[in-house]
Amino acid sequence: MSGKVKARTSANAADAATQSLNERILKECHLLYIDPENGLVKIAESLGLTLLAPRKKITVLLIGNHSAGKSSFINWYVEEHVQRTGVAIETQGFTFVTSGRKRESLTGNATLHLYPHFEPLRQIEGVLDYLTTEIATSKQKKFSLVTFVDTPGLVDGDMKYPFDVNKSILWLGDLADLIFVFFDPIGQALCKRTLNLVEKLNEKHADRMRFYLSKADEAGHESDRQRVMMQIVQELCKRPGLNRTGFDMPTIYVPSMNQKGSRCANQIEEVCKDIEKTINQTVQNTLNALERDCNQISQIVEEKLREDSFQAKRNLKARLRGVCYSLLGMLLPLLLLATFLISTSHAALHSLLGEELMLTIDLYLGTISGVWQKVPAEYSNYVIGGFMLLALFMLAIAKFTSRTRPTLTRKQKRGLQDVSDYVQNVVKNKKQTLYGEYLRQSVADQDL
Repeated sequence: MSGKVKARTSANAADAATQSLNERILKECHLLYIDPENGLVKIAESLGLTLLAPRKKITVLLIGNHSAGKSSFINWYVEEHVQRTGVAIETQGFTFVTSGRKRESLTGNATLHLYPHFEPLRQIEGVLDYLTTEIATSKQKKFSLVTFVDTPGLVDGDMKYPFDVNKSILWLGDLADLIFVFFDPIGQALCKRTLNLVEKLNEKHADRMRFYLSKADEAGHESDRQRVMMQIVQELCKRPGLNRTGFDMPTIYVPSMNQKGSRCANQIEEVCKDIEKTINQTVQNTLNALERDCNQISQIVEEKLREDSFQAKRNLKARLRGVCYSLLGMLLPLLLLATFLISTSHAALHSLLGEELMLTIDLYLGTISGVWQKVPAEYSNYVIGGFMLLALFMLAIAKFTSRTRPTLTRKQKRGLQDVSDYVQNVVKNKKQTLYGEYLRQSVADQDL
């Protein structure tokens, strides 16, 4: 007997160690995103990229017909009486059940403050007044890494909800990591509202959905239980989206201390394994997303630096073109003006400069001077004006072609390079360390 106790104790210790490690990994990854100084969310925002910080827990959405046992399952998993149960006291709204430091109940506004990613629920009229959070201190099973979302019991007929329950559940399904559908064998197991919601959720989240026949121990004999299951499966398979191979619906019920040995197979531990598997997958996905986001940030930084280098080269070429056109704009018109003045004042310049110098000038400017000598004197002012306009035109071209585009300052480039170095050398190294710790739980050191 003592050997069994020791084995159970060591197993619980190992499970707690695994749980605490996964919890720490998710928390550290979350902090890498939300750190006010060097958080990836803030870095990405400065680069025009939007990143969402990963959640520290998985979200399990429970749906089902009236009195399907959703609240009872949560109490069993948490091992505390968190949710009220019973036919007369049915869940009226949405209740988030999560672990924390002290037992506490939160209202709608406080709930959305605690879970900002659920803020859009506020837009659905009436939901806020029926939104609560129950914080429990339990550390049983994997509860510290799970947030349960208990939903209103679904019924047909004239039942009116104080808010759009279908729209709310479908929206929550988009954010949930797991969606548990509980079918009650003695209640309205074939509730059309439940089946319609299941069909719509299955269209987008088939991989997240799990179906269970709850309260299976109350379904009577094995033949009665099989008949109920067949009815549910047949009804589900009538829906095109749910008619798939490998459909599985385990039978579960909450064990009771006063319950005598039941012949009904209880697969409730399979639910726990599904939760644990999803937690492990979430840890892997979070670490993979961390590396992917780091690479995306580095890629954006490299593109910005490469674009800045290209613009710097383009600006240099533009400045050189501007200088060339500026010189042409000033020198060419001046040269043409000089030859015009020389040609029109040849005799005066000959006596002023001397014959030898004028021969040299005529040698270099003779052809152009000959052209200007043919221009009538009365048009000389127009020619000079034309030269001035040509100069202005060349200067305008110089200004147009020398336009530059803004580039990064040295401080900005150094800041971008620091960002790239940080995500590649600090964050990614941290991710490698966390991945190694995670794998070390199940893989031998020599395989790492």
